[in-house]
Amino acid sequence: MINTWDMIELEFQGHCDKNPFVDYEIYGKFCSDNETKIVDGFYDGNGIYRVRFMPSSKGEYQYKIWGSFSDKEYAGSFMVEESKNHGMVRTDGEHFIYSDGSPYYPIGTTCYAWTNQTDKLQELTIETLRNSAFNKIRFCILPKHYDYNYRNPENFPYKGIPVDNSNINKYTFSQYDEKSYGNKWDFTEFNVDYFRIIEKDIVKLMGLGIEADIILFHPYDRWGFSNMPSDSNDLYIKYVVARFSAYRNVWWSLANEYDLCKHKTISDWEHYADLITSKDPYSHLISIHNCVKQYDFSKPWVTHCSIQRQVGENELDNIPNWKKLYKKPIVIDEMCYEGNIEQYWGNISGQEMLRRMWKTLVLGGYPGHSECYFGENIWWSHGGTLKGEKS
Repeated sequence: MINTWDMIELEFQGHCDKNPFVDYEIYGKFCSDNETKIVDGFYDGNGIYRVRFMPSSKGEYQYKIWGSFSDKEYAGSFMVEESKNHGMVRTDGEHFIYSDGSPYYPIGTTCYAWTNQTDKLQELTIETLRNSAFNKIRFCILPKHYDYNYRNPENFPYKGIPVDNSNINKYTFSQYDEKSYGNKWDFTEFNVDYFRIIEKDIVKLMGLGIEADIILFHPYDRWGFSNMPSDSNDLYIKYVVARFSAYRNVWWSLANEYDLCKHKTISDWEHYADLITSKDPYSHLISIHNCVKQYDFSKPWVTHCSIQRQVGENELDNIPNWKKLYKKPIVIDEMCYEGNIEQYWGNISGQEMLRRMWKTLVLGGYPGHSECYFGENIWWSHGGTLKGEKS
């Protein structure tokens, strides 16, 4: 017995003589009196295939599992009870609501690489969030290389040969080349342990009522993940959607600062958006984040605007205009951060951070936060603890 908007997982033994990530497929069909959904399953190592499903209504569900992963087909049923959770976050015009109609007011924070840190540091981040007011967190799936974030992640998303290239520790736009620096990966072989860590953190966030705004791509890379071949990007998206879409608190962010990803075009982003929305049976929220040039948020697949505004406080005055233009929720995910680093985007005061967040709310938008104080761990990248005045 499970509850509505919770995840049910079915596990099966299957073929693993070839490459199960590309040579075999698994699908599930789930039917009740109120809905029918077909979902992709995924390979999770050691001959195990999984299918995950999130029911939206109470009552009996019938399921069928099939695919080339096995010479058999499987069928069964389960009961679903009404849950006390609010369900998924949706959009309602220029605002957000849960599936049960309750309003959702995002107060987000950014913590790009916290799932790539040690278990101890991840637990500390969870405890900090538990005692905070934040109900949304932005973070990357793929490892990130940038100022103050030079150490290698604890794990990598693909099988291969990693190189200790942490000495490549100076980022400037003129030096930026998105090379792999000697790393060699098999982009058809996922490291399942890497993705298990992320989903473990998604579940912990769900328990705190926090939405996981997952960033699929970004340009800050020294391992070769930002310039994977297009077919590898497609395989990555399909795998991520199959693993994570049955969690109710997931949002999709196609990219952080898409306009700096020099190996991807607007046509590529539109293709990835189409792939995600076609593979996600639950229609999670989806957007894309800019550095300088805003994406065309009028695209029908965009559910809300994820905007970076750094230069000039008066740019927040455009929020009412963006609302009229796009008729979608306006989320200012980056408006500079409280901190004391030398970069202008990470050294505003706590009072200024709070003032900008308040102004965003008054103008009808939803504010995003982070902080960048010097130390072994910086919240904006590694997580840990918050040091700022406004938190």
